[in-house]
Amino acid sequence: MLGPPVTVGPSMTTIGFIGSGHIGSQLARKAIESGYDVVLSNSRGPETLTALIAELGPRARAATAVEAAAAADIAVVTIPFKAYLEVPVEPLAGKVVIDTNNYYFERDGRFAAIDEGAQTSSGLLQAHLASSRVVKAFNGIQAADITADAHPAGDPARRGLPIAGDDPEAKATVAALLDQFGFDAVDAGSLADSWRFQRDMPAYGAKATAEGMREKLAAAVR
Repeated sequence: MLGPPVTVGPSMTTIGFIGSGHIGSQLARKAIESGYDVVLSNSRGPETLTALIAELGPRARAATAVEAAAAADIAVVTIPFKAYLEVPVEPLAGKVVIDTNNYYFERDGRFAAIDEGAQTSSGLLQAHLASSRVVKAFNGIQAADITADAHPAGDPARRGLPIAGDDPEAKATVAALLDQFGFDAVDAGSLADSWRFQRDMPAYGAKATAEGMREKLAAAVR
């Protein structure tokens, strides 16, 4: 369940990105549009983000992954899943961490715990970031749709996006962020339940209202 209503904004002003690819850069655009500062990092070094920072403007800066994690009020991990153990731990302690990752064995190699259904990719990230509060979100939407398919609350075209996490307050924080970005958060349960919107599941990549997304989550079969 979602926790109590959360106001994201004045007290949470910086979103730090561990990964700045297709999903990360689009989320950074929405964050700036919504009034946040962003600190972006990638595996190749801050100097490779010059063009993106120039496009995003004065509310954006490039940094190392450790620096982005330290600066973040809310962090976004958006990297190939196989690299999840490289996510810095200490600077993310106590923070809400949005996990956009998906497990693609063709790219990431085989993880027996996931293949056997004993773990989820987000559950493994939470185990790595034991003192953080991981919420899975934005993993099943096309990158371009993050900016192109956002709609204000009450719009019949507004999409529902699933989220999952073990901390109700953290989920409420992420749900409020989704609302700011133009989407309805649909609570899919705990991180152990997040398989319901991973690849090959009905909810993955689906364009649906919040009610339609709930139906797709319910239709998932492991």
